[in-house]
Amino acid sequence: MPSEVVPEPFGGERFDRVLALVAGVPRSEARRLIEEGLATVDGETPAPKTKVAPGQLLEFPEPEEVRYEPDPDVEFGVLHEDEHLAVIDKPAGLVVHAGAGRAVPTLAAGLLARWPGMREVGEPGRWGLVHRLDRDTSGALLVAKSDEVLWDLQDQLRRREVSRTYATMVEGAFEAPTGTIDAPIDRDPDQPTRRATTPFGRPSRTHYRVEESFENPPVSLLDVTLETGRTHQIRVHMAAIDHPVVADRLYGRSSTPGLGLDRTWLHARRLAFVHPVGGEEVVVDSPLPDVLAATLARLRSDD
Repeated sequence: MPSEVVPEPFGGERFDRVLALVAGVPRSEARRLIEEGLATVDGETPAPKTKVAPGQLLEFPEPEEVRYEPDPDVEFGVLHEDEHLAVIDKPAGLVVHAGAGRAVPTLAAGLLARWPGMREVGEPGRWGLVHRLDRDTSGALLVAKSDEVLWDLQDQLRRREVSRTYATMVEGAFEAPTGTIDAPIDRDPDQPTRRATTPFGRPSRTHYRVEESFENPPVSLLDVTLETGRTHQIRVHMAAIDHPVVADRLYGRSSTPGLGLDRTWLHARRLAFVHPVGGEEVVVDSPLPDVLAATLARLRSDD
């Protein structure tokens, strides 16, 4: 693992800023490395905003070779497209963009193969991506074809004006048909690759509605809307209220039913936003993938 001593001029600067400079990566990538516990200061994993001192030892992974070339073999659907933007139907198992410790191929490389002009939009390797989905989450993902549209859509996200709705199957039954989970999320202090609810994390709010409940096994189908968009938010919040997402290997219990799946039962079913150029509302739905639809049909027939 590469290592660098914090230079004298960088003393008192934030960890993420110094890491970006010494590792030669974008600051967003430096922050991700820190949040996932892949970069350390004197063997510890402090928060990105922690101030570092001259002489401290930074350690970080060797950057993985990122596929910056178009990859026409990456398969994905297109739910909506115009000359300014597109809504992708991302399959489960596909990484959105590459980074240290991330596999290739990526959706970003597939986007570049379909729309070569996207190379000029956004950060290298993350061309046109307005937001992201976890590797094992499928569904609607918004991409931009120009910097102006990208900035507008990302600004809508920050103002919480983009509606993101998910379908998820979770363990157990609910007493109330609707609810809101309002619990800050931060890195898990014991397992840096995970997130956890913590009093000092970033504000995070998830709304859910029970659509169906089943007894064999006891699971519930939820309609979930995000008010914020933290890493692993739905999975962390559902686990925090003792209803982990079905087949979630990271946050679920060993007893959580998997329903024969090799992916999490989590799907981005709808995106709604204001078109940056036309000004009209755009609403795009993504149908359930066959494997999730099949598990749902099986649950309905067995109940």
